[in-house]
Amino acid sequence: MGYENLNKLIETVKTLRSPNGCEWDRAQTHKTLRPNMLEEAYEAVDAMNSGDMKHLKEELGDVLLQVLLHAQIADDENIFNIDDVAKGLNEKLIHRHPHVFGNVKVNSTQDIIDNWDKLKKEEKPHRKSAMDGIAKSQSALMSAQKISKRAVKQGFEWPDEKSLYECIYSEFEEFKEASKEKDLAHMEEEMGDILFAVVNLARWNKIDAEQALLNANKKFMTRFRKMEELAIKPLNEYSFIEYDKLWKQAKEELSR
Repeated sequence: MGYENLNKLIETVKTLRSPNGCEWDRAQTHKTLRPNMLEEAYEAVDAMNSGDMKHLKEELGDVLLQVLLHAQIADDENIFNIDDVAKGLNEKLIHRHPHVFGNVKVNSTQDIIDNWDKLKKEEKPHRKSAMDGIAKSQSALMSAQKISKRAVKQGFEWPDEKSLYECIYSEFEEFKEASKEKDLAHMEEEMGDILFAVVNLARWNKIDAEQALLNANKKFMTRFRKMEELAIKPLNEYSFIEYDKLWKQAKEELSR
């Protein structure tokens, strides 16, 4: 199996960044491309969720372009190139899969995960806390999930699901008290505690909170568009009772 097209793509990106290439591509830096990397990654996830393989192929290409652009920028500055990126990744994958490329025996998927974590820790001895290395640029929801998982690996876990519900109810009560005080900073703090507790409930049940919220967003937008279709007057003229009735009508029609 050859990789002629991949090599051609690498050369295309190099040409775009060359003195005779594209002015826009030449002007890009790691910093200016940061939003693009996030946007393309999310669009690829959307394509995965849709099940449209043609769309997924296209979006994966857009993600690959971001990787190649960043590698080419580094190459232009004589720091590293795409081959160095591939070499480092290949070495890491081989090192973290000794049950495939070495003589380590595993009996379960959990053994593989535990061994991966052990090797990763050995590779990064500078990390002293379980909280070190959590990306600061990812969404707060994704960070909360990772923080929670890291804490659990250290044994900081709820005794049962009931205690999690009790925690969430308690946080709601604390928010109500803060709301009575009309203290916005305190309300924000308590709302954060509610959200973090709910993320823990999702993790306990092996639910990806980020994906769950993405699905909820999509469902809401679909229903709202249906409401717009069904509305017989501008939506901002609807009363709460009319809105509620229209919402239920939209939900019913979409379920058919």
